[in-house]
Amino acid sequence: MTVTAKDLRFNVSMLFDVLSKGENVLITYRGKAKAKLVPYDTPDNTPKNDEMFGMWADREESVDDMVRNLRRGRNLGL
Repeated sequence: MTVTAKDLRFNVSMLFDVLSKGENVLITYRGKAKAKLVPYDTPDNTPKNDEMFGMWADREESVDDMVRNLRRGRNLGL
C-alpha cells in the first residue's frame, strides 16, 4: 500500500490496521518515496547462542550481587 505523508498524519489507525494484516506501507512525500513501514515480527523466546552470555559463566558472584556492590559505591574513609 502507498500513502502520502498527509495520510500518515491523519489516518494512523488505518495504517496500523493495514500493518496488522501483514502488508507493507510505502510513505511518499511530494511524490517521492521516503519511508517504508513493515509489520513487526514478534521474536520467539528461544535463547540466543551468543558468546557474551557465557562470558560470566565461570564467576561465582551472581550478577545481582555484582550490581548491588557497584551501586553501594566506595567508602574512602573520610
